[in-house]
Amino acid sequence: MAENSAPAVSIAVNRQARHDYFIEERFEAGLELQGWEVKALRAGRLQLKEGYVLMKDGEAWLFGAHVSPLPTTSTHVIADPTRSRKLLLHRRQIDTLLGAVERKGYALVPLSAYWKNGRAKLEIGLARGKKQHDKRADERDRDWQREKSRVMKRRG
Repeated sequence: MAENSAPAVSIAVNRQARHDYFIEERFEAGLELQGWEVKALRAGRLQLKEGYVLMKDGEAWLFGAHVSPLPTTSTHVIADPTRSRKLLLHRRQIDTLLGAVERKGYALVPLSAYWKNGRAKLEIGLARGKKQHDKRADERDRDWQREKSRVMKRRG
């Protein structure tokens, strides 16, 4: 199924999520937004670091993500930067996520937000929390890869 679509344009990335969690599976969800939020996202004023996804009443909700309102567009509306936003997913995806979160103890974390065909999308990850020793092992591997490439550059 080849679509003629423009490449996705990044809005925000949650780097902390990759540090704190093992990402098992990724899902793409639409975001239900208000007008002022769309304009703020176009200006890149989204912060996902403290955001998380919860399943409530058979729906997925994004909590804790911060959208800073633009001073020019939100004059007539009382803007709530950290309001909960509904995520738009297919029923089968919601059922899969619900089962994983409730039975297997996974967490849902927002990984990145981007524009796709003029619509705001959120990539969420089905994640397992890392322990402190896992984080140290990842850091050691990263340092080793950096050192190895540095040595190879000197020789080559």
